[in-house]
Amino acid sequence: MAVFIDAIDQALPQTQCTRCGYPDCRRYAEAIAAGAAAINQCPPGGEEGIARLAAITGQPALPLNPDNGVEAPRVLARIDENWCIGCTLCIKVCPTDAILGANKRMHTIIAEACTGCELCLPVCPVDCIELDNASAEATGWAAWSQEQAVQARKRYQKHSFRRSSNVRKPAKNLQTSPAPAKDRLVASSTPAATPMPSKVTNGGTTPAAEATHPDKKAMIAAILAKARQQRGGSNQA
Repeated sequence: MAVFIDAIDQALPQTQCTRCGYPDCRRYAEAIAAGAAAINQCPPGGEEGIARLAAITGQPALPLNPDNGVEAPRVLARIDENWCIGCTLCIKVCPTDAILGANKRMHTIIAEACTGCELCLPVCPVDCIELDNASAEATGWAAWSQEQAVQARKRYQKHSFRRSSNVRKPAKNLQTSPAPAKDRLVASSTPAATPMPSKVTNGGTTPAAEATHPDKKAMIAAILAKARQQRGGSNQA
């Protein structure tokens, strides 16, 4: 069964768009293998994708189920920096970590990592994300290569592993039992700790402990500046 599921998963485009009705391509592959889902529920794979699944499963090829969407050219998400408020909501839902940015800072799309899943659109509170045609008139597997699918799967696996690791990360040990009387006596006679100095910025006062690491901050700023420069060059052209 595992080999069967792997074969089905390999035939899916790995856009992780959830249009099939499942959380990701792997879950859809498992459902197909178990006979719980039809092979015609993947719009990004299109007609060729259905033919691939039919060959693997032995099922007859069916027209794409319109309830799951339509076969269309591949799209590429683009963020309008003039409207982006840096809320990070799109970063959290991107299945391949194709969005780079930080809280209250302009975000940008890593074009080669974007699968066109469109999951970032509904969560943007200011509608600053637009979709560009990335494949002209080509649709389905004609607009998406096997190599791109492999890379998208790897990025999604890393994304999923990091999210699951954060969920499983143990909380800091907290002292639940009262301290011995001797320790309480020492604590009561010790002056209160002096609060850490604050870092003053244009927007107000931010605790120094919460300040962004300078190296990371500089790296993000450089990448965003490069994105703006590239976008400015394309607009002039």
